[in-house]
Amino acid sequence: MSRIGKQTIPVPSGVEVSVTENVVHVKGAKGTMSLPLHKSVNVSQGDGAVSVAVANPHQKNDRALWGLFNRLIANMVTGVTKGFQKQLEVNGVGFKVSASGSQLNLSLGFSHPVVFDLPKGVEAKIEKNLITISGIDKQLVGETTARIRALKKPEPYKGKGIKYVDEVIKRKATKAAKAGAK
Repeated sequence: MSRIGKQTIPVPSGVEVSVTENVVHVKGAKGTMSLPLHKSVNVSQGDGAVSVAVANPHQKNDRALWGLFNRLIANMVTGVTKGFQKQLEVNGVGFKVSASGSQLNLSLGFSHPVVFDLPKGVEAKIEKNLITISGIDKQLVGETTARIRALKKPEPYKGKGIKYVDEVIKRKATKAAKAGAK
């Protein structure tokens, strides 16, 4: 049995969850989201909570889908109420970031500035060397931050590049001069 799949998902006030034709729709204060369901996954509502069930809980694939769809629906409910955000830190001499509309302009030490187009549903805020990416879709926020980080990954010697705020970079020692060189 799936431990995550068995849990019910509480639906706070102000959030509407509806299931029509194998699609779950979640509507809240921050927006709306929808998720198509797998053919062996069933979603039911009742008493301010949503529960997920599968056709055959003894099959390994169905148990995996059970927990997966439970978390996906829970993330949708959290997204339309609170939203999600991730922060990136830009480190390096001369590295700059600015936002204009739905684009990020990044100066990352290349011969040209890099222009990154933000996907629909994602917002960016810039404060000095911090980029805060926020939105209602957890998967889209995570993918966008990963794509921005991939533009200039942090290097292990000086730590220059784009890293997550809570990321720890293992530093390497530079070459030391030979002792007693003649």
